[in-house]
Amino acid sequence: MDYEKELSDLRNNLERAKSLKYRAEARLEQLNNQREELIKELRELGVEPEDLEDEIKKLTREIDELFKEANRLLPKDILEKK
Repeated sequence: MDYEKELSDLRNNLERAKSLKYRAEARLEQLNNQREELIKELRELGVEPEDLEDEIKKLTREIDELFKEANRLLPKDILEKK
């Protein structure tokens, strides 16, 4: 067994693992910062993060209703002349 080669391989693998760890930590910090920024923006819009799904459903219903109302208000004779 070539101990020097084994030791060199171990060192190289350790350096690669450290590099991956540092990059993962940096990415995690970046994602946490983005998360905090999004939470801040939500709160500025008057929505709590835990209420986001309900708010999306509410807005979707409002949009659907507005489309229905717009279609109802369109003059029917315009639609028939296609």
